[in-house]
Amino acid sequence: MTTPAGAPDRATPAPPAIEARGPGGRAPGEGAARPSAPGEGNALPRRAAALRAAHAARAPLADRGNSLHAGAWWLWALGLATAASRTTNPLLLGLLVGVAGYVVAARRTDAPWARSYGAFVKLGLFVVAVRVVFSVALGSPVPGTHVLFTLPEVPLPGWADGVRIGGRVTGEQMLFALYDGAKLAALLICLGAANSLANPARLLKSLPGALYEAGVAVVVAMTFAPNMVADVLRLRTARRLRGRPTGDVRALAQIGLPVLEGALERSVAVAASMDARGYGRTAQVPPAVRRTTTALTLGGLLGVCGGTYGLLSAEGAGYAVPLLAAGLLAAAGGLWLGGRRSVRSRYRPDRWGVRSWLVAGSGLAVAVLMICAAAVDPEALMPGVVPPTAPSLPLWPALSVLVGLIPAFVAPVPAGTKETTP
Repeated sequence: MTTPAGAPDRATPAPPAIEARGPGGRAPGEGAARPSAPGEGNALPRRAAALRAAHAARAPLADRGNSLHAGAWWLWALGLATAASRTTNPLLLGLLVGVAGYVVAARRTDAPWARSYGAFVKLGLFVVAVRVVFSVALGSPVPGTHVLFTLPEVPLPGWADGVRIGGRVTGEQMLFALYDGAKLAALLICLGAANSLANPARLLKSLPGALYEAGVAVVVAMTFAPNMVADVLRLRTARRLRGRPTGDVRALAQIGLPVLEGALERSVAVAASMDARGYGRTAQVPPAVRRTTTALTLGGLLGVCGGTYGLLSAEGAGYAVPLLAAGLLAAAGGLWLGGRRSVRSRYRPDRWGVRSWLVAGSGLAVAVLMICAAAVDPEALMPGVVPPTAPSLPLWPALSVLVGLIPAFVAPVPAGTKETTP
């Protein structure tokens, strides 16, 4: 196809326009580059470094490689429980329960054991109610002048001096029962937080080698309740889909036996698979090593029990810490010697990283600070009952309890959970 003379050829693209540039490579009419403000050139790198540091400090998404050690959660919860045992102030106890609940809400997974926190809260409320009922029915040694009501008193023989059934009920007696029940409830709820956050299978995997022999029985005990919860949900869903009732007594009787049988079978199957893989097998060691291991382990556990009792009681503050430290050292030595009998290798052991140290250290810090506060100002942590006084919120103990919120910001975020940033 030919084109007329003088007409432009449409098949050939036009050459690109060449932009004219002035001196310095700038286009005509283009202004000079804006000079940077004083210090602006150094501010941008500093800002980028700050953003990188903030992103590095932010809790990562949890996976198999960076998940928190199960023992760190238990140390954190035991620290909160120790702090709860040192006070009867309902405001501090409520603050401890709130700290535990916030951490559970921020770092709880969707696993079956993670649903146990609500059950522990209900159990704590039940403990408070039982403590009050026992105080009303059986009386209390707390004297009081504000009589609320009087129950018929049952006469008892002479050998039951100091025990009574019925009689007068005072306001001081009820207040003491409420404070005491609230302390027990806070202890249970703090331990329930550890049950909701720590993976029982990974906790069992981290046991010392000396405890491998009891590991199979522990597996059956620790997996029975989660399997039972899962079976209950499965059977109730199946009955609901078939149009059958799920909440009456007859339905519970029909569901109960299959649930117990299925949960026990699954737990035994897990234990059998562990035994087939060599879990709990031991090697031969000299008799002297076995006797030394037994003596150190039993003596250490007795020392730990005695030291813990001293910490929980008001009179044992002098001997509790040395006895607890000696018991821990003896028990650690016994477990180390007992671990020599283990012939089982450990695949991909859980690492105790910086975040695990922060979580465990926050719980221990709460316990230590609360013990110090109880020694310095016991009246603020133990409100008066005779005569009744309104509890107040002491500043430094309240701030020490807030240290327990550190796991909500440093622990890895479970999958599907919105991250909480400081």
